[in-house]
Amino acid sequence: MSTDGNKKQFWKRNTAKVPGSIQHVYGAQHPPFDPLLHANLIKVGNKPQITLAGKPKKATTFQEFESITSDAWDVGDDDDELLAMAAQNLNIEVVMETANKVIENHSKQQEKQRQDDADASELEDREEEEHEEEVEEQWEEGEELTPEVSFACEPSPLSDGRLVKSLSEAPIGSPKDASLHRQQSLPHRPTIPMVARIADQNTSGTPAMTEREASRLDKFKQVLAGPNTDLEELRKLSWSGIPRQVRPITWKLLSGYLPANTERRESTLQRKRQEYFGFIEQYYDSRNEEHHQDTYRQIFERILFIWAIRHPASGYVQGINDLVTPFFVVYVFEYIKEEVENFDVSSLQEAALRNIEADSFWCMSKLLDGIQDNYTFAQPGIQRKVKALEELVSRIDETVHVHMQQYEVEYLQFAFRWMNNLLMRELPLRCTIRLWDTYQAEPEGFSHFHLYVCAAFLVRWRKEILDERDFQGLMILLQNLPTMHWGNEEVSVLLAEAYRLKFAFADAPNHYKR
Repeated sequence: MSTDGNKKQFWKRNTAKVPGSIQHVYGAQHPPFDPLLHANLIKVGNKPQITLAGKPKKATTFQEFESITSDAWDVGDDDDELLAMAAQNLNIEVVMETANKVIENHSKQQEKQRQDDADASELEDREEEEHEEEVEEQWEEGEELTPEVSFACEPSPLSDGRLVKSLSEAPIGSPKDASLHRQQSLPHRPTIPMVARIADQNTSGTPAMTEREASRLDKFKQVLAGPNTDLEELRKLSWSGIPRQVRPITWKLLSGYLPANTERRESTLQRKRQEYFGFIEQYYDSRNEEHHQDTYRQIFERILFIWAIRHPASGYVQGINDLVTPFFVVYVFEYIKEEVENFDVSSLQEAALRNIEADSFWCMSKLLDGIQDNYTFAQPGIQRKVKALEELVSRIDETVHVHMQQYEVEYLQFAFRWMNNLLMRELPLRCTIRLWDTYQAEPEGFSHFHLYVCAAFLVRWRKEILDERDFQGLMILLQNLPTMHWGNEEVSVLLAEAYRLKFAFADAPNHYKR
């Protein structure tokens, strides 16, 4: 992506050009470049220096790691020179160290979350005990409980992840305690465990189907039953949501993981699953003495570790771990009927668990192949999408746009997470799965249609946004939107509005530019 000589990108100011998308970055879908196997690609003047046998030098700090990989993004070179520099500077030790950081960071996040949950639970227990004592004293004194006291006896939405309706209902303290300066960090949104937000009639359990739902399920089964699945017809059916019973096979087909030909599917599954566990044996087992533990954490660590190994151009970026969750949950439903939050994943048969893990890895990889510039150096894809969101909102609801400008709210401060996590931190997981039904059916759903979903999502809270009259209030609202009660109906309305915006603006991008 080239820019005018007088303009300078705010995230890279010392070059005339910056990478705007993935262009032949070797290693994006393959193991690191091997100079011995690709010697003909290396120019004479750029041959890697041959070192004598001995203990290789490791990158011991992030600065050293950055210094030996940052040259891969100097855009004044052609593809061959980039490959040569990769061969010279990117070695297996560096890649392995980067991948090992995935497990370390992920483990720390999990441990911190468990500690936070334990502290919150202990605090709630103490408050509940104190309140019970107070109630007992009131009963002894013959006092009558007021409606306010009775309401306080209900379980706090913060005491259990499954009871939380909305983060906006959580107490945020007094204005004095919650003071926030623009120069300081933005308010932190507590993380609700993903698996604790799943229960929904469309993702778990087997409630009685209505006549319409049964009819839709029959249509899906008819399309899937043919020797060659009509993917275009399957996309049309999937746009309005996929029945739980056929969602796993439908996602695998629409993501491109499985072929449309029925006879080839079983052999494809076996080959891809064996390939994944070949990576596990080669890269993960050989460097981790810890025996396999089939828990959510261990499974996710293995998936993220192999992702980092196979994608050195982007490596692991915080937020990628969220994108594994919907695939994992959907594919678990192939083997169980009860709700996932109450299910011990280690009780599944080993073969079933291996299949779920491998399928989740490959489908996540397919998804990220289409949005990989969201997770490369400086995340240019996200920056472009946030800018496009700002331009789009300025045209469809100028009042909201001007209101946020008036209180100096930058779109990057709240919409970065919307793009980085595909709204997974803003919606319950049941809604995310329904949203992804449409993303899978929509051409470039994750990379293009998501922009219009974000615009519709922002304007959906128009009244609440305009009611806030300061920077602090706006940021707390935008990072804690009350969606925990949402279901399929709310998501369907959101998608319909996003489709209307896409129909009006997608083919005329200059229409929403001032």
